[in-house]
This record gives sequence, structure tokens and C-alpha cells, in this order.
Amino acid sequence: QVQLVESGGGLVQAGESLRVSCAASGSIFSINAMSWFRQAPGKQRDLVARITISGVTNYGDSVKGRFAISRNSVGNMVYLQMNNLKPEDTAVYYCKADATFGRIYWGKGTLVTVTS
Repeated sequence: QVQLVESGGGLVQAGESLRVSCAASGSIFSINAMSWFRQAPGKQRDLVARITISGVTNYGDSVKGRFAISRNSVGNMVYLQMNNLKPEDTAVYYCKADATFGRIYWGKGTLVTVTS
């Protein structure tokens, strides 16, 4: 089992930056990749960024060049640095872990609100 806890969400103005964090605990050795997803009210949950245990990253088109995903060397923390935030980035941001044997784990999310 893997437990994920997000933190760092909040209220910011357009153009500002924010970093959200995801702390993983439990069987972290089983994690192959970690991702950030987001879900705005009335919309589907979309991929924001993903990082594998080897450090390969990929991003959703709407955040390329503005957001950066990273992790610590231990592999139990993943960060999402969000720059030049826009009102359309407002959403609940969820951390996801892909683990061995197809297991998937989700955190409960952290709310990011961007005002214009």
C-alpha cells in the first residue's frame, strides 16, 4: 500500500507562482511513476505532469513551459512548481502513484485557486 498526501495549495493571483508537494509513504519502493492531475469543477480529471523513477517527465499541453515536476532522491516526495499561473489553472490538484502489478494510488487533493 502507498499513501499520498498533497500540500501547498492556496489562493494566488494570476502571474504568480506556487509549489505543491506530494508526500508518499508505505511501500514507496513499489512506485514506478508519479503524476499530478487536476480537476476543475464540472470537468474531467486531466494529467498535468508525470515523472518516472528514472526521471523522465512529460506534461499536459496547457502547462508546458510553465510547470515543472520534480522529485527527491529518495522518491518519497514529488513537487509541482507552477509559474505564471492563470485563472484556468484553478482546480483541485491530485497526486497519483503508479506502482508494480498495476496498482494505482491517489491522494485526496489540494485546492489551487488563481484569481484574475
